[in-house]
Amino acid sequence: MRSKIEALNTKIQTCTKCRLSETRTHVLYGEGNLDARLMLVAQAPGVKEDEEGRMFIGPSGRVLDDLLEAHHVRRDDLYMTNLIKCMLPNYRKPKQDEIESCSAYLDEEIKLIDPAVLVPLGHYATRYLLEKYDLEIPSKKDFYRLYGNLVLTNGRKLLPLQHPAALVHTPTLKEVLVNNYHKLQVLSRECTWYQVCPMKIYYEEGVLDKKWVELYCKGDWESCVRYHMEECGKPHADYMLPDGTLDKTMKKL
Repeated sequence: MRSKIEALNTKIQTCTKCRLSETRTHVLYGEGNLDARLMLVAQAPGVKEDEEGRMFIGPSGRVLDDLLEAHHVRRDDLYMTNLIKCMLPNYRKPKQDEIESCSAYLDEEIKLIDPAVLVPLGHYATRYLLEKYDLEIPSKKDFYRLYGNLVLTNGRKLLPLQHPAALVHTPTLKEVLVNNYHKLQVLSRECTWYQVCPMKIYYEEGVLDKKWVELYCKGDWESCVRYHMEECGKPHADYMLPDGTLDKTMKKL
C-alpha cells in the first residue's frame, strides 16, 4: 500500500487540473498513519500549510491539537487529508469544478487507506462525502445537526465534525466542539464489552442486522444503553438492542 500511496502523492504533487495550480506554493497530499482507523478530511490547506507543505500547522492546527489532546487522541494514530489539495486564494469557498477536479484524489486515498471511519471537517468536505455515498443532504439551516453524529452507509461510517477553524472565528463554540471531538476517542476502538456481548453472538448467528454492530459495538459505543448498564452492573435482557428497545423475536441465549 505504501508504494501505491507514494505513487498517488507523486500524481498530486504534479497536478495542474485546475486554476489553483497557478497560485499554490505547495500541494498537500495526505499524511499520517497508513493503518489509521480514523481518516480526517478537511477542506483545503491554509496559508501556513501552503507555505510549508504540511497539514494543520496554522491557527486551525493549534485548535485541532488542543481538541485531540483533550481527548487523548494522537495525530500519529490518524490519517489526515484535504478535499482540495491546493490553497484557496483569500480563503474563498471552493468552486464546483475545483471539487470535481480534485476529489478523485480523495477517492483514491479513501480506497487505499480504507479507514473504519471517515471524519469530514466542515461543510464542503461533509457535503462531498454525503454525495459520494448517496446520503441525504440537509438544508443549510439544518446542516449543523450532522456534526457529532455517526452515520452508516454502504458499509462506510462517517462522523461529520465542525472544522477547527470554526473555533478560531467563533470562540463561543468551544464547548460544542469539545463535546463533538470527544467522539474521536470513542471511535478509536470498539466497545470493551463487545467480545462478550450477546449482540456479537446474535450478529454472528445472522439474527441481528449488521447496522447495530457497526453503529454501536464498533462505532459510537458510548451511546449504547447496554454499555452503560454493563458498566454499572445493572441486569438487562440479552435481547435488548443497543438503543434500549427490546426485540423479543431474537432468541434468548
